[in-house]
Amino acid sequence: MGRKVNPIGFRLAVKNSPFGWKSQWFAKKSDYKKFIMEDQKIRNFLEKKLSMAGLVGVRIERLNNMIKLVIQVSRPGIVIGRGGRGLEDIKKELLKVISVSDSDNNLDIEVEEVKNSELSAKLLAEKIAGQIERRMPYRRVANWAIESVINAGALGVKVILSGRIAGAEISRVEKFSQGKVPLSSIRANIDYFERPALTKSGYVGVKVYINRGESE
Repeated sequence: MGRKVNPIGFRLAVKNSPFGWKSQWFAKKSDYKKFIMEDQKIRNFLEKKLSMAGLVGVRIERLNNMIKLVIQVSRPGIVIGRGGRGLEDIKKELLKVISVSDSDNNLDIEVEEVKNSELSAKLLAEKIAGQIERRMPYRRVANWAIESVINAGALGVKVILSGRIAGAEISRVEKFSQGKVPLSSIRANIDYFERPALTKSGYVGVKVYINRGESE
């Protein structure tokens, strides 16, 4: 089961799970499609805008005509800027994307710092993909990633690469792991992310699983 189901979605119903719903709101049937597209536009914008800030996740909450964004980053200073100017610029640009107006402060942005960013599967997958795109030796990259996560306190980590790795003629799958990564246990606190790396030979898929322990 662990190989067929997204580990994050598999554990959404676990009480006190740190990986909750990325969007928290209810909507009428007529507004549901609009809100889904709007959420995706917000995330796409923040992914490009905050690429240097170590963006880990964005949680979107809606209540009546108000939208609250919780931006989780490893370097909050880059987002906030001097005197909060960076945050104000982001807010102005976001108001052009979303449907609410700022006449009554309907857009609220909160920046949340991720203290142990080494245990983020998203940041690790992006680092691995970036180094593969720069034609670094994939074995060295995967082993470095595993070592850094284990040193940060993870109980286990697994990295899976798939595609025409290192420009091979035939695509294959390479797996690297250390420690325990119990994908079928709901109590296991598993962080997961996947990202493609675009190389000259084509896309190489990167999947990262990190075991942070057990949920209470």
